[in-house]
Amino acid sequence: MSFSDFIKKMDEQKQVLHIKDQLSTKFEISRVMKDFDDGPLLLFDNVKSFKTKVAANVSGTRKRICAALRVEESSLYGRVIDAWRSPRKTKVASDGLVKQNIRKNVDLSAFPFLTHFERDSGAYITSGVVHAKSPDGKVENVSVHRLQVLDRKHLAIRLVPRHLFNLWRMAKEAGKDLDMAVSVGVHPAVFLAASSPMPFGVSEFDVANSLLNDGLRLIECEHVDALAPADSELVLECKISAEKEVEEGPFVDITGTYDIKRKQPLVEVMGIMHRDDYIYHGLLPSGAEHRIMMGLPHEIMIWEAVSKVLPRVHAVNLSKGGCGWLHAVISVEKQVEGDGKNALLAAFAAHPSLKHAVVVDSDINVYDASEVEWAIATRFQADEDLIVVKNARGSTLDSSADQLTGGTTKVGVDATKPFGKPKEKFEKGKIPSSRRVEALVNRLKGV
Repeated sequence: MSFSDFIKKMDEQKQVLHIKDQLSTKFEISRVMKDFDDGPLLLFDNVKSFKTKVAANVSGTRKRICAALRVEESSLYGRVIDAWRSPRKTKVASDGLVKQNIRKNVDLSAFPFLTHFERDSGAYITSGVVHAKSPDGKVENVSVHRLQVLDRKHLAIRLVPRHLFNLWRMAKEAGKDLDMAVSVGVHPAVFLAASSPMPFGVSEFDVANSLLNDGLRLIECEHVDALAPADSELVLECKISAEKEVEEGPFVDITGTYDIKRKQPLVEVMGIMHRDDYIYHGLLPSGAEHRIMMGLPHEIMIWEAVSKVLPRVHAVNLSKGGCGWLHAVISVEKQVEGDGKNALLAAFAAHPSLKHAVVVDSDINVYDASEVEWAIATRFQADEDLIVVKNARGSTLDSSADQLTGGTTKVGVDATKPFGKPKEKFEKGKIPSSRRVEALVNRLKGV
C-alpha cells in the first residue's frame, strides 16, 4: 500500500477532511493544519498556483498508525519491537511509480513546499525521508531531516550529530559529497521506521519492510547513488556538499518555539522523480504528526525499559503538553513500595531527552491530563515520592536547557497508591447504573 493508497483507504472510512477552498502554501495551509491538530487527515484539493494536492496529519493519531500497520492498538508496541529486532532485507525493483516523471532540469519552485510560521526563514520540506550510504557502500541510514528551500536547485539540511551526520563526515574525509535521496509521501510504516533510533548500520528500510510483511520495494535513483521507496510520491536526488555551508533557520521545532540560526551543509538537487498525480505530504512542525512520529519510538523504548524492572507496564504517553518529547506518563502495576521510583529511573535511562516523568497506577488514563493531575493531587507526597536529578543531559530542544549541552534538571513524580494505607482512600467513588440509564445518557450526549 502506497501513501496515496492509504489516503484513499482513510477517505473511504470517512477519516479525511477535504478542503476545497483555494489556499496558499505560504502560511494559509499551515494555519488550517494547526487548527485541526489531533484531528482528521486533511487533504487540500485546491492549492494556489499548483495542480498538486497537499495531504497533512496523515499519521497524526495512533488509530491511523495502527490502521496503516494493520494492528490493534494494544499490540502496536510489540509489533514495532519485533520489526526493530528482525529487519527484513528489502528488494530493489527495476522500476516504480515514482519514476513516471524523471526531471533532470531542476526547479524547486514547481513544487508546493510549505512556509509554516511567521518567522520561518522560508519554505521547508519537513516530511522528507533521507537515504544515504557510506563511501564504501557498507553502511546505510534512513532518517527524517528538515530541509530549507534556498532557491530553484539548492537546500540546506539540518544535521545533528547522529547517523546521517556520521555518513556525511565519512564522505567529507574521503573528499566526496554525500549522495542522498529525499523521499516525500511514503507509507506511514516507512516514516515510522525512519524515525526509529536503530543502531548505526541497520537499514531502516529493512525495518519498514518487516512492518509491511515484505511489502516494501525500493528503486535506485537516476542521478545519485541512493535508494528510495518505489511508490513514493516525490523523490529529490541530492548531494550534500562536503565543503559548502549556508545559514539555516530560524525554524519552529517540536516544542513550538524557534530553533536558532546556524551554519549547515548546502544541498544541491541533481534530479527529481515523481508520480503523475503525486500528493505532497505536508507535516506541520510541532503538530500532532510531528509529535507522534518523533515520540512514539521513544515511548516504545520507555515501555520496554520499564518492563524490565516491573512485571507489567500498561501504557506510556509522551504527552502533548510535553511536546511529545519532554514529558512522560507511565502506567504500571506496582508490586512493592519503590517500584514507582524504579520505573522513573528506567524511563530516564531509556529516553535521555526526557525532562519530567510521572508514574501512575493502572486505573489512571495516561492520555487524560486531568486524571494524571488527580493522581498527583491524591497519591503523591513531595518529601517521599519526588526524584530530582541535577546536571543531567537532556535535550537542546528544551528552550530552558543549556543550548550547547542540553544540560537540565530532571524531575520524577511517583503518583502511585502507597502501600500500608487504607485502599478506600485512593479509590474513586462509583455510581451504579443500568442499560436504561446508560442509553439515556448516550442519547443526551448525541452518541
